[in-house]
Amino acid sequence: MERYNTTIVNEFVLLGFHFSHLQQTIFFIGLLFIYILTIMSNILIIAVVMENPHLYKPMYFFLVNFSFLEICYITNTLPKILTDTLRKKKTISAAGCFLQFYLFFAFAATEHFFLMIMAYDRYVAICSPLRYTIIMTEKVCIRMALGCWVMGALVVLLPVISLSRMSFCGSLEIDHIFCDFLPLMKLSCIRGSVSENSFLILAWLIMLGCFSLIMISYGHIIATVLKMSSTTGQSKAFATCVSHLSVVFIFYGSSIFMYMRPSASYSYSLEKEVSLCYIVLTPLLNPMIYSLRNKEIREALAKASKKCKGLRMKPGIQSLASQ
Repeated sequence: MERYNTTIVNEFVLLGFHFSHLQQTIFFIGLLFIYILTIMSNILIIAVVMENPHLYKPMYFFLVNFSFLEICYITNTLPKILTDTLRKKKTISAAGCFLQFYLFFAFAATEHFFLMIMAYDRYVAICSPLRYTIIMTEKVCIRMALGCWVMGALVVLLPVISLSRMSFCGSLEIDHIFCDFLPLMKLSCIRGSVSENSFLILAWLIMLGCFSLIMISYGHIIATVLKMSSTTGQSKAFATCVSHLSVVFIFYGSSIFMYMRPSASYSYSLEKEVSLCYIVLTPLLNPMIYSLRNKEIREALAKASKKCKGLRMKPGIQSLASQ
């Protein structure tokens, strides 16, 4: 382990991206548009499911939780990135940095758990359809969802407490767009610490554990679907699963690249770009993938759209009638 002179930490400086004024403006407008679109699309998914009783099923119950999670996930980092884009000095308090770090990885861990139970839900629905209503009861679904939120909140707690007690050295400049683990470890006075190693082990366990269980579930699902005699049943089952698997590969692809590649291959400029992809694009694409690939969601959205058009036309019709 390496030791350096300790610095009292009150705040960190986030270096972010280095843009010209024009690039800064375009970047800000683009990010703001994506943020608003992400929030609105996820709220729309939640509203559509809540307003349609025929969507009161385990799959959509988990989807509502997942959409709310995506809102929390992107809101934890993107507003700060947006404000920093317009500022010359991009500072964040030490307490704010550790809180952002905690929430980011708590939401990320929760997302891993939700993707896992959503895969299990599809496994039961396709591989044991006659027992689905018995296994996936309302009480079981609520407990599973609650378990994801609680485990996500608790599993990152110990590494964050350990990190907040660490000593930091040097200029305290974080070469990143938010308080991420590896850039913070670069500023640590003690490399190879218990906090660093425990976090990496935890990340490996959660990512590999959840990803393995998801792949096992889908291995059984694919085997069951291929045995179906009905081509209609096959296409319906595959359509449901493809949307979920698309989200899984987008999320796990970026997560594995960020936290499971050899430390010698780290490039902080590349890391910022990849981080922006999974901070911004994943929460944006997830509701779009689910809504576009899911027939019931599409029908519910079309129904809601017709209802809104009808409400807008009513005042005009009434005024004509009064004349």
